[in-house]
Amino acid sequence: MIRLSEIKLPIDHTEDDIKNAIVKTLKIANKDLIAYSIYKQSIDARKEELYFVYTVDVKMREEKKILKKSKQKVSITPDLEYKYVHTGSQKLENRPVIVGSGPSGLFAALILAQMGYAPIVLERGKNVDDRTKDVQTFWKESKLLPDSNVQFGEGGAGTFSDGKLTTQIRDPRCRKVLEEFVEAGAPQEIIYKSKPHVGTDILKVVVKNIREKIIELGGEVRFESKVTELIIENGQVVGVTVNHNKFIPCNVVVLALGHSARDTFEMLYKKGVIIHQKPFSIGVRIEHPQEMIDKVQYGKYAGHPRLGAADYKLAYHCSNGRSAYTFCMCPGGMVVGAASEEGYLVTNGMSEYKRDKENANSALLVGIHPNDFNDNHPLAGIEFQRKWERKAFEAGGENYCAPAQLVKDFMCGVPSTKLGIVRPSYFPGIKLTDLRLCLPDFVVDTLKEALPMLDNKLKGFSMGDAVMTGVETRSSSPIRIERNKEYESNIKGVYPVGEGVGYAGGIVSAAVDGIKAAEMIASKYLPIR
Repeated sequence: MIRLSEIKLPIDHTEDDIKNAIVKTLKIANKDLIAYSIYKQSIDARKEELYFVYTVDVKMREEKKILKKSKQKVSITPDLEYKYVHTGSQKLENRPVIVGSGPSGLFAALILAQMGYAPIVLERGKNVDDRTKDVQTFWKESKLLPDSNVQFGEGGAGTFSDGKLTTQIRDPRCRKVLEEFVEAGAPQEIIYKSKPHVGTDILKVVVKNIREKIIELGGEVRFESKVTELIIENGQVVGVTVNHNKFIPCNVVVLALGHSARDTFEMLYKKGVIIHQKPFSIGVRIEHPQEMIDKVQYGKYAGHPRLGAADYKLAYHCSNGRSAYTFCMCPGGMVVGAASEEGYLVTNGMSEYKRDKENANSALLVGIHPNDFNDNHPLAGIEFQRKWERKAFEAGGENYCAPAQLVKDFMCGVPSTKLGIVRPSYFPGIKLTDLRLCLPDFVVDTLKEALPMLDNKLKGFSMGDAVMTGVETRSSSPIRIERNKEYESNIKGVYPVGEGVGYAGGIVSAAVDGIKAAEMIASKYLPIR
């Protein structure tokens, strides 16, 4: 097949228009076009008129003649099929253990299961159905379960998010991730859309189906199974203890921990696993009317059914040397409580597949450097997070309602007392106050300088009635567990992977990191069966 790029068509084009554009661009007859598939679809919104831009893979007669006459738009379609690594020769005495069922853990387990290693997945939280009930109870009644919440449970923290599948990495394994998602129930369009997303509602189905596939292939998934100790002998892992009382022998442990597994980080540090401090970010969730964002981004095409809810991505480098930027933007979504420890408050953003809620929300963050911790301890970043999460809990009324402030009041440095046109979506609820109570001074100063500048990039971003809800502290992990080129930590047989241990930045990149670890393990050991 050949790959044809830069096919630009109007928003209201038909399927026949794509076929006609292929035929016209390649200068072939209709009968010579055998089939085509969309490889990538993006939107060109740089001018008043909007267009879809396609890259397509084409099967046709006499492809070699076309390639000889080809210009920049035509190339040979690369082989996209995932290639499993050759297995190693060492005997694996026990089944590999995967700690955590977020993207990195699920995909490490899936690859190992597909290759015959019969992995055991240990998840401290509950299955996705029971977890969902617990999350809903927390949002409605402020009853938090420390091991079953937005952070912990089947699918990891990403399950209660927008399910964005965009990534900065260019790795052929990304397609493997997307294909497995589609097989598990995600829409086919995620394979080719430039900004694919799944939504929380569909993600719940996807993670459950991936779990079932792992089990069908000989793996095992155990819920409410918290790893409370790593058993090490002569620098080699020999097992794990679950829930303080059950021993599981193993020589290979994949640490696919979430960024909120603070107690597990503390246990690993005490066991001698080398951990380093890492930069992360802190800030708020900011909410605007989605209709306003659509009009700014799409102009006269706002509301077009083919476009859906518009998104944005903004950044500004401030005079104090720090940057403010938007992160995890959730079109047509909601702001939700994401606490995992009693007495601490954390926010996050979430969207369902349709993205049809009235507000757009995004994290508005400022970078934090380890120098800000004023402590050289490897886990000092966790205590920095806790400090501001505790202050947010207190500012919200100590009942998991979140402190919130209108942008106009934030800019003037006065507490908010009355909402404007934006109705906050946060569950369990908000308390209008002054966000200076729960943000570092340098974060407040950075956001005050950045907001008007970001408004220059997206008109209306700093509208006075926009609601800022605090705090967001867990955009990424505050630690990184050291590992070598073979993905092993300083403890032999321990493989730290994914976002929580400092090596990824989203669902797809975390999943790819898990796949790479599985490949390292498979290339070293013989399959179990």
